Amino acid sequence: MSKPHPAARAEDAVNAVVARRLRKRGWKLQVIPFTGYGGTGFARVLARVVLARDGQPATAPTAEEAPTRRGFKVFFTAPLAEVEVRISCGAASAEATTDRGGYLDIELTGHGLEPGWQVATISVDELDLEVPVQVISPETSFGIISDVDDTCLVTALPRPMIAAWNSFVLEETARKVVPGMPAMYRSLLAANPGAPIVYLSTGAWNTQPILMRFLRRHGFPSGPALLTDWGPTNDSIFRSGQAHKRSSLRRLAREFPHIQWLLVGDDGQHDPVIYEDFAVEHPDNVACIAIRQLTATQQFLSHGHPLVRDELRGRPIRMMVCEGPDGFTLHRLVRKALADGRDTTPTAGERSDADA
Repeated sequence: MSKPHPAARAEDAVNAVVARRLRKRGWKLQVIPFTGYGGTGFARVLARVVLARDGQPATAPTAEEAPTRRGFKVFFTAPLAEVEVRISCGAASAEATTDRGGYLDIELTGHGLEPGWQVATISVDELDLEVPVQVISPETSFGIISDVDDTCLVTALPRPMIAAWNSFVLEETARKVVPGMPAMYRSLLAANPGAPIVYLSTGAWNTQPILMRFLRRHGFPSGPALLTDWGPTNDSIFRSGQAHKRSSLRRLAREFPHIQWLLVGDDGQHDPVIYEDFAVEHPDNVACIAIRQLTATQQFLSHGHPLVRDELRGRPIRMMVCEGPDGFTLHRLVRKALADGRDTTPTAGERSDADA
């Protein structure tokens, strides 16, 4: 096996020194739970093990308990690698160790739990922590996969300096929600009982607690968040956000072949291309694509247009792509696109108007 990238080895060495010094100062192990998901045959459990000041609870505080913080503070953590953990979920159990970033990402099979919100238990040292897991029914045929930055909350990622200010300086309560997005998601999920929503982002796992508090505060539906670990990997100096999104989409399609997803993102980064490529690869797993427009010029073009591309087998793929500046416009377009269905999607060149 080849050696990890030099940047990864350097990061590991720094983390080890920091962990030793903090332990000497009395810092204790803390488990940060992440919302998991699964089907009737499997469950994916996610969490992170870090060090916390002596006197702080062994588990991360809830949204109501945690104080507001400036964005940069969440990036100062002391992860614990190679910590032995036991996970149980229903009738299934397994043992695992945290990775170099302190993360735990394990799949359990044979849990025997009914569809709905369930809990898994993570046991480490003398601590038992319950982690929420959404078990999705095999009868479910619709779900939502949503980007976060500039889709749910205003980050302005295409403008690096403003993005840095929003992400690292502003307190979490000062962040702004994208108008209409919470209402759109709640309405679509209410019309499809049991349907899941997955928040897929290139954001760092460090931001997960404040991200979940933001979503809860503004009325977004509950669901797992799939983020990434910023920094070096075993084979590169920095991980690829696009690769994270592409691999996560493919995994969800493999795990839930019976679900057609509404893919929601923005045009500030690579969401349109990533979603379009996924629709070409997995046409049966995409119900519609919704793209929030960021620029003033594009806001005048708040309409849906059909995406027609040829799949590898040679048959045409018709997928409705809805574009709009906010959730209110997108909601009207998405409802019409879902009602029309793939078989009645207009051909290339025809226009789908929200007020038609």
